[in-house]
Amino acid sequence: MYDDCSSVSLNELGVLRVTGADGLAFLQGQLSNDMQLLRAARGLLAGYHNPQGRVIALLRLAQLASGDIVAVLPRELLTGVMQRLRKFILRSKVHLADDSAQWQLNGIIGLPRGAATALPNGADGAAVIDGTLVLRLPGTQRWLLLTPAGAAPLLRDCRPAAREVWQRVALAAGEPQVYAATTEEFVAQMLNLDVLGGIAFDKGCYTGQEVIARAHFRGRVKRRLQRFVSAAPQLLRPGDTGVLEDGRPFKVVDAVRLEDGRCEFLAVTPLPGAAAEAGAAPAERALQAQPLPLPYALPE
Repeated sequence: MYDDCSSVSLNELGVLRVTGADGLAFLQGQLSNDMQLLRAARGLLAGYHNPQGRVIALLRLAQLASGDIVAVLPRELLTGVMQRLRKFILRSKVHLADDSAQWQLNGIIGLPRGAATALPNGADGAAVIDGTLVLRLPGTQRWLLLTPAGAAPLLRDCRPAAREVWQRVALAAGEPQVYAATTEEFVAQMLNLDVLGGIAFDKGCYTGQEVIARAHFRGRVKRRLQRFVSAAPQLLRPGDTGVLEDGRPFKVVDAVRLEDGRCEFLAVTPLPGAAAEAGAAPAERALQAQPLPLPYALPE
């Protein structure tokens, strides 16, 4: 998509740092993915859920060293997530801290021509390069960079880009996010976490595991994250609700305004063909929106 490199400041993201000998085991009992897969060369996407299986926050995790893990999530959710997690530490050797001030967070799209830096390219790839933690994200050549505060950027030749550029690539990748407006609104599979590798169904118990596993093994996920673009100028935000022309109700997960005023958005809604089952008749003010493809297939 890009001939060279674009850099986007992601100051709205925060960093939760988990340190201590029991950090990995502690997170294993709290998050939806298998923390045993976390290692120096691999990051993980995981959900933190309430007992009803609804997503409190999505975390992208990486291991800096043994007993030293960072988790990236929206800064507006960080304090609440940290406080909830602390209730379960008990006697474990774990320390949780808001480490956001210690890092500069940037998104990188594409590579500068002739760049010699070997960024991780495999799925969920991770690496520390010149002190910067680099996490490979889904989509077209896209990385999340955590650079120590005050240090020089890893890729200095990248041109600055607006936050909307990053959002459009994230939406095209079908990558969900959870914000204050949508926390505890969606069961894990509604956000396609099972398709995106954010759930390990063969691991032990964690908060919300029973509901998530039941939905998986009984195949009863009727609503899924899908991608759309509005037919006319529209302003949508996470948490907004409405009805599509075919009668399907939707709730916005993430959205970005396009240059022509239209809105591209990810929304949780019944799968196509399920409008009658949803029981909603076309409304007078139904949103005209065209479905857009996702880069992955949804379970039938």
